Amino acid sequence: MQDNFGTPVSPGGSSAQAREAVSLPAILLMVTAALTFLYGVVSLVSPVDPDQMAKLEQAMSDPSMEQMRAFLEFSTSTAGRMVFTLPYLIINGLVFLGALRMKGLQSYGLANTAAILALIPCCGPCVCVGIPLGIWALVVLRKPEVRAAFS
Repeated sequence: MQDNFGTPVSPGGSSAQAREAVSLPAILLMVTAALTFLYGVVSLVSPVDPDQMAKLEQAMSDPSMEQMRAFLEFSTSTAGRMVFTLPYLIINGLVFLGALRMKGLQSYGLANTAAILALIPCCGPCVCVGIPLGIWALVVLRKPEVRAAFS
């Protein structure tokens, strides 16, 4: 049997081969999750532009837009921003932690969870960039020699 690089692989595999196989997808997942986490933190602490809010409120001056106005007020408040950003931060934190554990061949379940969470397009790492990385990580994690190397 041969791996993707043409070198022979024993059926049981070795820890070094498994570490090499998970290294690149884990690093890329960590980088994208960290960037997305930082974006979430910046969007949470950045102030709301008052000029833009005034334009939105003026556009929604129609009485039939009362619910949209209430939603806009909530989503721009501190509590509303926390409600929308906190799950985003938690998911990307878990992806980063799972990718870190994947790189160290620890916690197979958390590594799988991170790869699956990366597949969520709305709140996974770097929106759609996480989808191919999550698929790649899942494919690598399903290899028998990689699975056997996890402690």
